[in-house]
Amino acid sequence: MPCLNEADTLETCIRKAQRAFREHQIAGEVVVADNGSTDGSQEIAQRAGARLVSVPRRGYGSCLMGGIDSARGKYVVMADADDSYDFLETPKFVEALTQGHDLVQGCRLPSGGGRVKPGAMPFTHRWIGNPVLTFVARLMFGIPVRDIYCGFRGFTKTLYKRLDLRCGGMEFATEMIIKSALFGAKIAEIPITLHPDGRKVHGPHLKTLRDGWRTVRFFLLSSPRWLFLFPGVLLIGLGGVGYYTTLPGLVIEGARFDAHILLLASLGILCGYASILFALFAKTFAVTEGLLPPDRQLQQFFRFATLEVGLVISFVAVAVGGGLLLFGVDEWRSGGLTTLNDSRSMRLSILGFTLVFLGFQTVLSSFFVSILGMNRK
Repeated sequence: MPCLNEADTLETCIRKAQRAFREHQIAGEVVVADNGSTDGSQEIAQRAGARLVSVPRRGYGSCLMGGIDSARGKYVVMADADDSYDFLETPKFVEALTQGHDLVQGCRLPSGGGRVKPGAMPFTHRWIGNPVLTFVARLMFGIPVRDIYCGFRGFTKTLYKRLDLRCGGMEFATEMIIKSALFGAKIAEIPITLHPDGRKVHGPHLKTLRDGWRTVRFFLLSSPRWLFLFPGVLLIGLGGVGYYTTLPGLVIEGARFDAHILLLASLGILCGYASILFALFAKTFAVTEGLLPPDRQLQQFFRFATLEVGLVISFVAVAVGGGLLLFGVDEWRSGGLTTLNDSRSMRLSILGFTLVFLGFQTVLSSFFVSILGMNRK
């Protein structure tokens, strides 16, 4: 139980957990991870028979990590100490874990069989924030749960160590779900009941806008594909359409597509290519550092996309682009070094500039990604 000034409800939660242990013959302990309470929560926890763990580093995730690291059991069940989660439901999580699941996620929403009692969840959280963010998580990461924000969950200590969780804030719970899905953990979801917050002295620690943004930010940081790759492919696609209509100087229904459109198309291609390179950098770094699991597609890509292949492609692009630029300079020279009004020469020069820039980017990127991919001894 993470704890920060939970004197109103902490003892109730501890007693419920202990009762669940007794009634279902569960060999367990109650660990209260205190994050610097000033309302006497520490004394309440010890008086009620819980094991108190002091966690000096502030933050919801930091507090949980401190408690989980100290837990001595094979399985860990975590939930907030505000009495919104009923610890008498703990045996359901233990049963699912003993059946072989690595992570058992509670579901408060009716779509997953759960129940939200009146006043237990704000309207915007229940009908907007939670469903939308859960949908995004399922889309981006293939997470097989309907309520990613539920803080009542159980997991094996083995899975926890494997995930190497790092988020110290409210996004810790989301990090656990996302990484569990990415690492191929066996995940189950069970329905639970959410009760109104039992605290009287202070309100919830969750801040809707701040923590909602931190969740979205973590989604993006955990998926180079959605953050960099897909936008990059879209930009290159749009740039390719621009080149298709502009490079040959097409006229469509009286509209002439010329150099000014080609400049925009080149901008899209350059930005898109840079975005794709960032996807490659981010994925390589994340896998190398253990932030994300090994990626089979990435491994197959690097079997062919070696440093030497990148350098050859770069040389060809720079050579062709440089030739086109020299052609444009020669056109300018043959015209007496005056204003160059030839539309064809301008289009070819823009293409040459784009190829040289892409080639130069590829040279730098080939070396940089080779450095990122170096394994530590």
